[in-house]
Amino acid sequence: MNKLLIVGTVAFDAIETPFGKTDKILGGAATYIGLSASFFNLKSAIVSVVGDDFPQEHLDLLTSKNIDISGIEIVKGGKTFFWSGKYHNDLNSRDTLATELNVLADFQPKVPQDFKNAEVVMLGNLHPLVQSSVLDQMETAPKLVVLDTMNFWMDCALPELLEVIKRVDVITINDEEARQLSGEYSLVKAAAKIHTMGPKYVVIKKGEHGALIFHGKEVFFAPALPLEEVFDPTGAGDTFAGGFSGFITQSENISFENMKNAIIYGSNLASFCVEKFGTERMEHLQQDEVVERLKQFKALTQFDIALQ
Repeated sequence: MNKLLIVGTVAFDAIETPFGKTDKILGGAATYIGLSASFFNLKSAIVSVVGDDFPQEHLDLLTSKNIDISGIEIVKGGKTFFWSGKYHNDLNSRDTLATELNVLADFQPKVPQDFKNAEVVMLGNLHPLVQSSVLDQMETAPKLVVLDTMNFWMDCALPELLEVIKRVDVITINDEEARQLSGEYSLVKAAAKIHTMGPKYVVIKKGEHGALIFHGKEVFFAPALPLEEVFDPTGAGDTFAGGFSGFITQSENISFENMKNAIIYGSNLASFCVEKFGTERMEHLQQDEVVERLKQFKALTQFDIALQ
């Protein structure tokens, strides 16, 4: 069984949307990536850090999804990373109300010995130096390295970010971040510019408008499924990344053609994530629901064009 190594935050979130608000609930990029990747036939491990305020039940949830948590460090007397945000009415924009790094501020990642030969490494949104440190610990070169990042690191750690981008095969960012990183408004030009920084594949996420993947001159677009209800977009991008990297890991195929499938699988899982607050929908999601919605994606995207 192939191995997927996941690096990212395991955290507390407090979220407010037009549909309600939560107190501290389970969150973090690695949490969403791990829950999403658990729908594939693979071995996965999370590398992260939490404080001793982090409930055992959350760790048990990850274990119940066959996720190896030996790489999650628990700091005695420490407090877990906390993020709080409020979404605007369109759910596409949000205000960050609080960011408390806590134990994340001094995080030194430690890759479990059994995953130093992982075929796929998914570098979730974290400081670029942490992402680089994980790659330095790999004993065999991964077949594929996927990196997710955000505008915050472009603002405050750009040189370090550019160094780690040189070392990855796939980068996943949203359209606003692609424009910031490249200095180009056109997403086609932005992807071309980002290719020159290192990644062979550039995935640009457009939220409710789907996702694009660029490989040289080739491009593929996957729509987002039109949903009756979008409750909370938190973690949707990470869920997408987990579905993308999970599918690639399971299939052992890193061709551009197969990445088209991976984009659809990632979009499919992300469409569930937004239906409830936080990780709730992903925690209880069943495999048959995933398959049924994949059929909807197929119907949405496939038809024969009658050529006159």
